[in-house]
Amino acid sequence: MDVVIGIDTGTTATKGIAATADGRLRAHTSVHYPLAVPGPGRAELDPQHLIDAAVKALTDVAAACREQGDAVRAVSLSAFLHALAPMDAAGRPLGPLVTWADNRAGAQCDEIIAAGRDKALQARTGTPVHPMSPLTKLAWWRATDPERLRSTPRWGGVKELVLTALADAPFLLDLSVASGTGLYDIHSRTWDPEALDIAGARPGQLAEVVPTTTVLKLRPSIASAAGLPAGTPLVIGAADGPLANLGLGATPAGVAAVSLGTSGALRTVVDRPTADAAGRLFCYALTEDRWVIGGAVNNAGSVVRWAGQSFASGFERPGAEGEDEDERDAALLMEAQSVAPGSDGLLCLPYLLGERAPWWRAGMRGAYLGLRREHGRAHLVRSAVEGVCQQLALVRDSFAAEGFPVTEVRATGGAVASELWVGVLAAALDLPVAIAGTPEGTALGACLLGLHALGDLPDLDRAAALIAIGTPTRPDPENAALYARLRPLIEKSALATMDIVRELDRLAPPLETAAHPS
Repeated sequence: MDVVIGIDTGTTATKGIAATADGRLRAHTSVHYPLAVPGPGRAELDPQHLIDAAVKALTDVAAACREQGDAVRAVSLSAFLHALAPMDAAGRPLGPLVTWADNRAGAQCDEIIAAGRDKALQARTGTPVHPMSPLTKLAWWRATDPERLRSTPRWGGVKELVLTALADAPFLLDLSVASGTGLYDIHSRTWDPEALDIAGARPGQLAEVVPTTTVLKLRPSIASAAGLPAGTPLVIGAADGPLANLGLGATPAGVAAVSLGTSGALRTVVDRPTADAAGRLFCYALTEDRWVIGGAVNNAGSVVRWAGQSFASGFERPGAEGEDEDERDAALLMEAQSVAPGSDGLLCLPYLLGERAPWWRAGMRGAYLGLRREHGRAHLVRSAVEGVCQQLALVRDSFAAEGFPVTEVRATGGAVASELWVGVLAAALDLPVAIAGTPEGTALGACLLGLHALGDLPDLDRAAALIAIGTPTRPDPENAALYARLRPLIEKSALATMDIVRELDRLAPPLETAAHPS
């Protein structure tokens, strides 16, 4: 069969798949790497790990295609947003990649907000002012190591790193990832002068922005290593969030996509760049005429993983010896199903990694409220799941406030394998939740965008008819009503504790103030 290979570079793994024009998966692989947290507020990746993982994923999937007799028509790329690394003039990394979870730019974020510049910047760039964004990361570098900022030839993120390694092309960036930098005016389609001034960066240090359907070619050495023909097309592709909508068939009006992995997000597609008046939603490109609005939450499966590491010491069950973390998390979620909805009055603010949507407040912290003696481990885990799903429901409420009601949700990610996660999500959103037939929705979206770039899928909404999804889980009406009553308490508690969090931050070890050495 003719296939397109999709390469999706994520925070802790790179996924590779091969898919046909009708959305069928023919091969898949996953290459993992560690996220480094070398100090308070830091979250970094070794750029070479990402490059090596992309090459290995491509090589492994291409080999599987050859064994099946499939012909690879093209390769298409997906990358996670909000990362930044110093690079040389050729786009090769000169230091670690600072990821979306890094919070060192909190002070610079506060300065932008205090100056009253945040809402206008978000309206033009589509990206909230938050420590996650390359805008504030560059502003942090400007404050801590201005000479390094000035003298570094290039600055870029995941897509620039992988593209430079794989493509026989100049230093480029797709419109989708550019729209998530906080540096790019999504209306005028140029690097934003005010954002560049705040960042202290020059346009020449950033990549040239091109449409997500731009077709390049694999480097001859990469094509040879993967056993692919010389000149194999390489579609520059888009960011992971917009591509997840495409890979889930969540492009028609009223259909939203939920990603539940390490972090989470809720997104829906609109036909033009859109800025919400309250500044609660981002707006990132899928193509030049299809845009994704939504909100990302920092904490999803990571909260259950933390619970497993913190609460499951000595957690024993038949066959548990030697179980890995995924198995332990699944066992904890099964245990948590024994707890009634609402966790017997226990409320979790699950902000272990800070939080993004819908408030985009830097420095938020997690908390349990209402803790009593009768609450046990199962309550703590269930309450954490409920807290994450309630956060996504707050994002859905922002859609409705802007005139984009959601009637259907399609979900993907590792967490949706859990019955508890899906049931709580459906009740919190008060919407039916259908699970994608493949867990690799983002990589599949990259394949579909590649087919669109090649002219084989002219109408992206056709993807909705191609994607296999399961029978929707419908919300329990009583649980939905309960979560609706609890949701205002989430928002009230989160905002009310901000002053306390600031006081705690003064007592905690300070975030590092100096730039990481190359």
